Amino acid sequence: MPREFIVYACPIGPLAQRIDGFYERTLRKVGHNRAHDYMAHCTLTGFFHDEVEAIPSYVNALDEALARARSTQPTPVVRILGVELQENFHGLLLDSPWLKALTADFAAAVDSPSRRDDLRLKDWLHLSLAYDFPPEQGPKLARIAKEMIDIHLPVHWDLRFYERHVKDGWISHVVWPLDS
Repeated sequence: MPREFIVYACPIGPLAQRIDGFYERTLRKVGHNRAHDYMAHCTLTGFFHDEVEAIPSYVNALDEALARARSTQPTPVVRILGVELQENFHGLLLDSPWLKALTADFAAAVDSPSRRDDLRLKDWLHLSLAYDFPPEQGPKLARIAKEMIDIHLPVHWDLRFYERHVKDGWISHVVWPLDS
């Protein structure tokens, strides 16, 4: 039975705690939106499907790509460019050519004959605060984001390889601290 996998960069530290608080507060005071279905993250690949036996291939390829990229690792690994509050999307705009290159190296190196679909690399790096919400929720969500989200708070990033289970949530198969 094929499983569903994805590669994320996830924030940790004070900014991540503030984002988690934002999710909790908006769920309680405004209502559910699609961002509540995920942990705080920056998507590096789209979801892809493979057999559970292929997990070591992905973990090894990510580990090796990270090892090759370490010599050119910038500080910070991810730059936060700002907060964007659009009609149906609120989030942090991110920049990391280094992470994009690392992910491309991983995608080129990993070989799994049982993978069902291509590895789709993400070009628009962002961290979703809220999306797919009814228009009337937008002003409330924006007000809470302006009150709570401070992009100057300290943040570090982890590279994570996740498996998603529709009923059971998420399994993190491996976590690599990037700049802690």
